[in-house]
Amino acid sequence: MIIGVGIDVAEIARFGAALERTPQLAARLFVERELMLPSGERRGVASLAARFAAKEAVAKALGAPGDLLWTDAEVWVEESGQPRLRVRGGVAARAAELGVRSWHVSLSHDAGVASAVVIAEG
Repeated sequence: MIIGVGIDVAEIARFGAALERTPQLAARLFVERELMLPSGERRGVASLAARFAAKEAVAKALGAPGDLLWTDAEVWVEESGQPRLRVRGGVAARAAELGVRSWHVSLSHDAGVASAVVIAEG
């Protein structure tokens, strides 16, 4: 049963400008594993914008409670390329309250826009 669906978009250039303007913003939005590629290089701004859109989509799928932390939802990608979601803290608590047992995540970025869809399933 679908418990919630969230979708969000982020303008890549605008998101990149916000990261440049406020250097500590990345640490408030992402856990270290989200910021870095397996090679040790920093992930590109389009990829980060898509992950940010996914975090917004998670909040929408959970009914947009105002007490969630950005870092309580972590977007990661399997070797196959399939995006996944790890939740903890307030996000995990709200998901448990609603009966969420699994997550489905889709990320995309093209033409200057990053997008994400998240489905919370019970």
